[in-house]
Amino acid sequence: MIRFYRAAFSTNCERVALALAYKDLEVESAWIEYSDRSLVEQVSGQPLVPVVELDGEVVFDSTRILRRLEELHPEPRLFPRDPARRAELDVFLQWFNELWKRPPNEIEAELGRPETDPLKIERLGARIDGWLDVFEALLTGRDWLSGDAVSAADFAAYPFLKFARGRSEGDDDLFHRILDEHQTLDGRPRVADWIERISRLPQA
Repeated sequence: MIRFYRAAFSTNCERVALALAYKDLEVESAWIEYSDRSLVEQVSGQPLVPVVELDGEVVFDSTRILRRLEELHPEPRLFPRDPARRAELDVFLQWFNELWKRPPNEIEAELGRPETDPLKIERLGARIDGWLDVFEALLTGRDWLSGDAVSAADFAAYPFLKFARGRSEGDDDLFHRILDEHQTLDGRPRVADWIERISRLPQA
């Protein structure tokens, strides 16, 4: 049994929820409130979700969790066996986590300042939206971001790109509002279809 520490509307938790369901693993969820992270801190020594307990091993950080799940439960695969394809996927995950996420994080920081810079927000927002063209190109002639089958690339990107078609009712998270307001599916039919495909997949 895998114990999954999670919070409502968390994009990074959704990455893990998709992977756990895809691998058909038995999961017990421990839901936390953002106002009280004491349980997660007690278990993992840090305050962020997701966190999973795998046979007594505690793993945090969504990408690390995806990799560890693949090591312990390799089928069905989320990472390719071929070393070159695996390296390409690793590069994609690093790009998404370290570069793609930067503009929305910078907008969130800017909105927290006493005086905001509208031009900076506009520039960063245009960069977020413009990157959807990269995903539209990646999906040319295929259904998934990294090849002919769903992979960790899809599960890593979907929880963020899905906001191009709006937010769920009750989701008032500022970061999600930023993703909603600065992404559009206009002229990106392949991204729209991809979002719809993944939205139909089960989650733990």
